[in-house]
Amino acid sequence: MGNFLFKKFIKDYENVKDPKVRDSYGKLAGIVGIVSNAILCTMKILIGLVSGSIAIVADGINNLADASSSVVTLVGFKLAAMPEDEEHPYGHARIEYLAGMAVSVMILLVGFELGKSSVDKIFNPSPLEFSWTVVIVLLVAIAIKIWQAVFNISAGKKINSLALIATGTDSRNDVISTCVVLAGVLIGHFFNVQVDGYFGLLVAVFILWSGVSLIKETISPLLGEAPDPELVNQIEELAKSYDGILDIHDLVVHNYGPGKIFASIHLEVDAAVNVLVSHELVDTVEHEIAEKLGINITAHMDPIDLTTPYREEVINIIKSTIAGMEGVLSLHDLRMVPGPNFTNVIFDIVINPQCKLSQEEIKSRIDAALHTVHPNFFTVIAFDMTYTKF
Repeated sequence: MGNFLFKKFIKDYENVKDPKVRDSYGKLAGIVGIVSNAILCTMKILIGLVSGSIAIVADGINNLADASSSVVTLVGFKLAAMPEDEEHPYGHARIEYLAGMAVSVMILLVGFELGKSSVDKIFNPSPLEFSWTVVIVLLVAIAIKIWQAVFNISAGKKINSLALIATGTDSRNDVISTCVVLAGVLIGHFFNVQVDGYFGLLVAVFILWSGVSLIKETISPLLGEAPDPELVNQIEELAKSYDGILDIHDLVVHNYGPGKIFASIHLEVDAAVNVLVSHELVDTVEHEIAEKLGINITAHMDPIDLTTPYREEVINIIKSTIAGMEGVLSLHDLRMVPGPNFTNVIFDIVINPQCKLSQEEIKSRIDAALHTVHPNFFTVIAFDMTYTKF
């Protein structure tokens, strides 16, 4: 059904890298969410009022919140598709994350209010009016919510949208909450036990938990989370696949929203090769990464003098020394500047947040290892913090 809707309402639906196609997915998902959740909300609230079940009413109001969140998602996709302007040179794609944040806050408010109503029901219980119509409506609601979850998660994965995946996850959570409500109705009827208020409270707690989880998911990219490891590996593999690229380092990835990823990378080339040839190679790598991965990337050329005396020996000493240091990943940009009495060995060391050693301790260990072979070599180290692994 999901693929049918994609084919029916989205032109060139398979070209998900096209911003217009991506925007169409978001709009379609928003409209589908508004319509289906409005139907569910109406059915559940009417049945809940007739039967006197606070849990069913609570579940219906949860669907009203879902419909409202679909409106926010729809508006969010529309605003996120706005082009760059003078005040926002990187576009407005992060509005999609803000839309997800707004949805999360709405879910929290609904959960809090439903929790209060359920507590009141626990202290002031009243018998429920059971009918098989209630059971049928809830079963239909479960089926619709399962379809919603599959539809939204499928659309979210196709266009790499955290907002749609979160919406689909919320629909999946609604399946669980409605099953809890259905169980409460059946237990109350067959065992004559008034558990409606307790089950309504359970649904409210579940809604609150979902809201908190969604806030964590939407706030992370806004704070500047680490880049996707798969994307990092793809960039690395593409860059290293070219003859003439000796190594790569200093990869930095910034996410300005879905479809708005900017990156920079340093590419090491042989200094003996003509600079124009190396420059053309770096431009080619830069262009291919941008084309294949759909990101804006800037590549910096680092010429490496491979003929420097003792270069390979010094690199091997440093590599063997840092190999046993947890959180110390690699070295790069090594160059050696000889003087009348000593030689400066200048290079960068890459460490990650898990590194427990101080920079002074790392330098001290490298110096000790190097001095055993070359007493007149002195290190000058710049430390780089990275959140990617090479």
